[in-house]
Amino acid sequence: MPETFRAPIGTQDVLPPASARWQALIAAFAGVAERFGYGLVHGPLFEDLGVFQRLGVGTDIVRKEMYDFRDKGDRHMALRPEATASVARAYVQHRPLTPWKVWCVTPAFRYERPQAGRLRQHHQVDVEVIGAADPDVDVEIISLGATYLAALGLERWRLVVNTMGTPADRVTYAQTLTAWLRERAGDLAADDRDKIESHPLRVLDSKRPETQAVVAGAPRIADVLDDGSRAHFERVQAGLTALGIPFEVDPGLVRGLDYYTHTLFEFQSEALETAESTIIGGGRYDGLVEQLGGPSTPGIGFGSGIERMLLACDAEGVFEAPGSALDVFVVDVTDGSAARDLAHELRLAGLRADRGFDGRSMKAQMKAAGRSGARVAVIMGEQEVTDGTATVRDLARGEQEVVPRDQVVDRVRKILETPAPAGKTGTPASPASADKTEAE
Repeated sequence: MPETFRAPIGTQDVLPPASARWQALIAAFAGVAERFGYGLVHGPLFEDLGVFQRLGVGTDIVRKEMYDFRDKGDRHMALRPEATASVARAYVQHRPLTPWKVWCVTPAFRYERPQAGRLRQHHQVDVEVIGAADPDVDVEIISLGATYLAALGLERWRLVVNTMGTPADRVTYAQTLTAWLRERAGDLAADDRDKIESHPLRVLDSKRPETQAVVAGAPRIADVLDDGSRAHFERVQAGLTALGIPFEVDPGLVRGLDYYTHTLFEFQSEALETAESTIIGGGRYDGLVEQLGGPSTPGIGFGSGIERMLLACDAEGVFEAPGSALDVFVVDVTDGSAARDLAHELRLAGLRADRGFDGRSMKAQMKAAGRSGARVAVIMGEQEVTDGTATVRDLARGEQEVVPRDQVVDRVRKILETPAPAGKTGTPASPASADKTEAE
């Protein structure tokens, strides 16, 4: 017997009908992004390893989690672990007009311990603005995130913000923090001690209780900000207040990548466990484009995991799976030609149509029509074909009528325009002509 295979550990197959919910979520995000003036960008799922090394050689993503490989030309490549670096590389390569406002949807690959909302291949939606240093752009990006959550019906969230200041501010702060952590290294978790010299800011982001207790008293970057950085952050806070977006300043918010400057932010779901509560995360990265060989160019954006966002929706009981993907199901108990032709006609008319195959019985096809969730079934039996008619059945109301064949599309549309009874969907109830044909 041939070997059978399963999806790799840390990945999942998303099948209908669950995939319809994914599709609806992406459409909701796209709708919000387009309202804000963002255009869709597509890029390769793999890049030269060097693109992602700009994320920070001391980060876990680069050190431990990257899926990297050498291709047949011996080029060192890596699968995309996040979207921002790829978008920035595309900007450097193509130099579009600024501000360049784009969104994308992409899988992201990280070799980490699989758990709820954290997979080795996860999927995210992403927005980026490259070429604008205005703090009001920071406000716009955050506002886009809040609008997206509202579009999904989410209400139990909190927004936390912080600033990393300029690269110079960050260097000064890192030096101050490193010295402070050295004096308390013995009280930190073992894994966090290793970060003191190479990545001290990541110690602040540790979830280990013993480390959290220590860093609660750590110096804050606000103490070393220059006047420009302080003014930038104050403008962001004033803008959020003006738009009525509630937020908290969290001096311990760092995020995991080295490219961040100035504004950092996270939307956290209060319906999920703390360790996996971040449903949107992003910030400003004014030095990344330059690191990728481009001119000094500001940028800001965020990413949001689809899997984790749907967990948050489930926890709040919102954004349920959409209804049926079908409007009408064609039942044909002749030779199938009528179903073939009518389904094609319905589709050309803009209706979502399906049909039975393989000469299945009337009873089986009517059951399939009911299971499909379609509002309408159109039945073609020998009598209908002979008479040039069709039996059109409203599956939600249990009502049917015989109409001329050339009026089927119009009749189906009229049924779809009328509200279905509350709680009613398509049912497999059989019409009279169906009973007769089945008995024969």
